[in-house]
Amino acid sequence: MPAPVPLPSQDARFFGHPRGLSTLFFTELWERFSFYGMRAILILFMTAPLAAGGLGFDTAKAGVIYGAYTALVYMVALPGGWLADRFLGQRRATLYGGIVIMGGHVSLAVPTLTSFYLGLALVVIGTGLLKPNISAMVGQLYAPEDARRDAGFSIYYMGINIGAFLAPLACGWLAQSPRFRDVLSAAGISPGAAWHFGFAMAAVGMFIGLVQYVAGSKHLGSAGLEPIRPAGAGAAARQRRQLALGLGVAVAAIGAPILLAATGVVSLSAEAVARAFGWILLATVVGLFAWIFLSASWTPAERRRLVVIGVLFLGAAVFWAVFEQAGSTLNLFAERSTDNTLFGMSFPTTWLLSLNSLFIIALAPAFAWLWVRLGSRDPSSPAKFAVGLLFAGLGFAILIVAARLAADGARVSPMWLVATYFLHTIGELCLSPVGLSAMTRLAPARVAGLMMGVWFLAASVGNYLGGQMASLYESLSLPALFGAVTVFALAAALLLALLVKPIERMLRVTPPPGRDGSPDRAP
Repeated sequence: MPAPVPLPSQDARFFGHPRGLSTLFFTELWERFSFYGMRAILILFMTAPLAAGGLGFDTAKAGVIYGAYTALVYMVALPGGWLADRFLGQRRATLYGGIVIMGGHVSLAVPTLTSFYLGLALVVIGTGLLKPNISAMVGQLYAPEDARRDAGFSIYYMGINIGAFLAPLACGWLAQSPRFRDVLSAAGISPGAAWHFGFAMAAVGMFIGLVQYVAGSKHLGSAGLEPIRPAGAGAAARQRRQLALGLGVAVAAIGAPILLAATGVVSLSAEAVARAFGWILLATVVGLFAWIFLSASWTPAERRRLVVIGVLFLGAAVFWAVFEQAGSTLNLFAERSTDNTLFGMSFPTTWLLSLNSLFIIALAPAFAWLWVRLGSRDPSSPAKFAVGLLFAGLGFAILIVAARLAADGARVSPMWLVATYFLHTIGELCLSPVGLSAMTRLAPARVAGLMMGVWFLAASVGNYLGGQMASLYESLSLPALFGAVTVFALAAALLLALLVKPIERMLRVTPPPGRDGSPDRAP
């Protein structure tokens, strides 16, 4: 007879945490490996010449497509969270999402333009199902008063960064290394196909994650197993009608432009679709927050907590607009203006993208110790968000000098980017794990998955804005572009700093549920 599974408050089989945390830790590690591996080479593949196996896009086109794609990856976390909450359950949504993600990377490994766009679409859909729901399940492994909760999110966040550290090294080497291209050439394969081997490696990573997830699901207990059953007569039927309507609108929104383009009624370009998505994203954000704040179903305490979520949303959107240019603007700067050599040996551009995760792994324990050490002086979530924005701005301020040194075509030392990624990492540690924990604390239980979707919607807005900035890479001077990004981040940091005290007073009126009833604290 198998031993009984410990209750969440008693389970300490994974470094003092519930055993199910290991399942979610490794699933997210490999999912992030697949995502960041593909992300590391995406804009470089789009801007590489056709003769080198790339798509031959200019940076204006590639930046807009990159921004729209990365924004969509996070935007669909909203319907993904809702579907899990109401129909699938978070456990099944995570599994289905991983399968679709793997299919997307397989499609990207096929060297045609059609399979390229299909692969991006599949990764978008799959990530929308997996990303918000696996994060929500982490919170469900702990009882509300469990003091290990924040530390659990820190461990989970470490898994994200291990995957993100390994991905650019592996996928980037396959896509960019001259040695691997020589291997392909010797085997009678075009060296330009190396890009697609990089995409295929991302698919392998997601496959490993899926195998591990299925094998370890038995340790998750009841976390994410069933959707939330709606209360009240006719509620279930009403939700089914909402689902049918939503699917109909999605099919029409996607199918109608494709049909019009196929019949020659309109000319449909990737840039036009990406820019149209910007308006859809704006309408989504406005509509969502209008529903949140105009709904009469919230209690006064819930409404105050939702106001805080709204403020954190804006701060996170600005931060990600700056930070997520690592895969676009900073990646292009590394490719075109940086001397990518170490001890006389060259290395792939994408390897610099592993620095952020390496710094996270090195610094996260120190930050976790710092927050605990501060005790009652530990800053609130809004204060930490302001600090995060400050360091994001400082990271780009450094690059203004580097861009001026590279203005005449010279290649600058990679240490400029090392310093930028170091500062951005400090900013991320002040914001990202704090935001994940804050959302699980502040969100009303009946919309937990949806509120995780709201958190990822902030990343969606940020990624879209970052893509728009990246599209200006060749039309603005680099010092001017980096200077504008710096001012954008620092102004947001100042504004949020001014709002810290009012937000803290609001939370003290009716504090969100936590282990000590105090305003949210970061891990």
